[in-house]
Amino acid sequence: MEVILTAEHLRKYFSADPVLVDVSFQLRAGDKVGLVGPNGCGKTTLLNILAGKEETEKGTINAPKVSIGYLEQRPEIAEDRTVLDEARYALAPLVKMQHDAGAIAQRIAEMGGTSFAADSDYEKLAKEYDRLHENLTRHDAYHLDHRIEKILHGVGFTDDDLPKPVSALSGGELNRLCLAKLLLEEPDIMLLDEPSNHLDLIATEWLENFLHDTQAAVILVSHDRYFLDKVTNRTFELFHGTIDDYPGNFSKYCVLKEERLEVQTRTYEKFVEEVEKAKEFIRRNHYGMKAAQAEDRRKKLERLLETPADLPRKIETPPMKFPKSYRTGEIVFRVENLSKGFGSQPLFRELDFSIERGQRWAIVGPNGCGKTTLLKCLLGELEPDTGKVIHGQGLKTGYFDQQLHIVDDDMSVVDAVRPPKKIIEERERRNLLGAFGLTGDQQLQTVGSLSGGQRCRAALAKLAADDPNVLVLDEPTNHLDLWARAALEKAVNDFDGTVLFISHDRYFVDKVADHLLIIQPDGRFKVLDGNYSTFRMLVGQGLFTDPFTGTGKEPPVSAGGNTKQPIIQQPPAAAGNSLKNKDKQKKKRKFPYRKLSDIEDEIFARENWVQTLNEDLLRPEIVRDAEKMKAVHLEIQKEQEKLKQLNEHWEEATEMNW
Repeated sequence: MEVILTAEHLRKYFSADPVLVDVSFQLRAGDKVGLVGPNGCGKTTLLNILAGKEETEKGTINAPKVSIGYLEQRPEIAEDRTVLDEARYALAPLVKMQHDAGAIAQRIAEMGGTSFAADSDYEKLAKEYDRLHENLTRHDAYHLDHRIEKILHGVGFTDDDLPKPVSALSGGELNRLCLAKLLLEEPDIMLLDEPSNHLDLIATEWLENFLHDTQAAVILVSHDRYFLDKVTNRTFELFHGTIDDYPGNFSKYCVLKEERLEVQTRTYEKFVEEVEKAKEFIRRNHYGMKAAQAEDRRKKLERLLETPADLPRKIETPPMKFPKSYRTGEIVFRVENLSKGFGSQPLFRELDFSIERGQRWAIVGPNGCGKTTLLKCLLGELEPDTGKVIHGQGLKTGYFDQQLHIVDDDMSVVDAVRPPKKIIEERERRNLLGAFGLTGDQQLQTVGSLSGGQRCRAALAKLAADDPNVLVLDEPTNHLDLWARAALEKAVNDFDGTVLFISHDRYFVDKVADHLLIIQPDGRFKVLDGNYSTFRMLVGQGLFTDPFTGTGKEPPVSAGGNTKQPIIQQPPAAAGNSLKNKDKQKKKRKFPYRKLSDIEDEIFARENWVQTLNEDLLRPEIVRDAEKMKAVHLEIQKEQEKLKQLNEHWEEATEMNW
């Protein structure tokens, strides 16, 4: 394939330490590249340089004949147009071409058609029309409106959203609109930074198919391993400022990475051994009968050190681990006729299932279908409307909630993981935090001052300290990078207790779950013995209804309980119709209505501001001024209070924005 972009020896500094040291690679037409690396390694910086938004301090980028489009994490967009008009603006050159072709066709018609074929003006117009027609056909520009609506629908906009002013969109909706514009433009190279962040599962799968089928080359940054596997055919690993190039998708990269790491480790160990042997020989024989040999060995050592073996490119994975649990009864949770809703609107109805010791269940369903509500009913934090939950013998549950209430924001991390009614010395707690990737001064910070990923690790460490035999996890991979997600996946799989979890990370669900509880918006549910791949296979074969799209067929209803076959339970038709005929009623809100994405954007901004304020506390000019120190502490306290309110608001919106 033709090389369309070449980057050579790119370097970028933001402080004394470089972010990019020597980045070189070639991109071919049609390449779908996954750009991976630990948090803070410079992935976004590299995309900014490739897009021309930042300058490199050294090196060159050569891409003279191609167009480059860039989807940023925080895009800027005009706000004086509607959603549809803004999307159409992305195709302005084709729209103009359409207009020009129409105008030329009108002029040709006015000239009388073929009777003036010998006229030079007619010939020029005819050639220009043919050129425009060829370009319009090649770009499928005679169906622009259909194409625009198809892509807007694909990324999650509805027909009702199209006439909305851009100024009324949330941060997440703006990201989706920018993604739609980039896909409409379909430049030769697409640079995508976390494109699935604000997409639901339907839109994510649609985007996977679009990127897989597009002729454009793609460089993609994502923490979604399933997304990377579906889209990419090449992987760039950015680490210590340089890139290693691997063929294949993310799963293939993981295999090849291990093989390459073994070779690098053996080579480096052999180099170190040769150096140490040479130094020892020189030290022992520098004076004496073997002095000439020692001198010869010294020269060889100098040549050896001129081209040292590279350090193995090992990206450290935190060795997360949950302690061995004591045995529970064979049945952990037995659910009988469980229903829950708010007002007259049911979330789920008449659930009957049993979770046995050692099983790993994932709850799957569209946003707002009541997954978190079901977890809270199982744990006894919410009262169901009907039915009951029976806990087995000897249960000690550890609950990881999305708001991370398990750790106190006002406590230092090393104290926040201390379990109640159990003595764990500080040294042991520090070792535990280190195993979950929190080291050094991070352990002495307050929990509220940590980044989202660090708070998540602290909560997982607290969970491990509590010695549970049942793990109940609500979105445990949020904010974790690829390596931390892999470590958590291994820790959960090695755990000898029972696991019940919710996750939008399909790769995590696929690797961990052996049972799926699939909840649908109308209150039905299905129990599937298998993982996410089993579920998608059955949907693809038309043997299972997809709860996210409503497509597919219903498998046969089983009269039994939790069997190897999918189980469907459906509320009686009369009761369902009765509910549909009633007006929706909601419990009284504590907070005003806001979109989830708006709340998430504000939480993200305020967390970043708290982190900045904590960094200010270390600045010399602040440390030396007591008044300034006091003012910064007060500002942090105010922001943390606001974050608590926002998290409560987010939790309410999760429950009630259906």
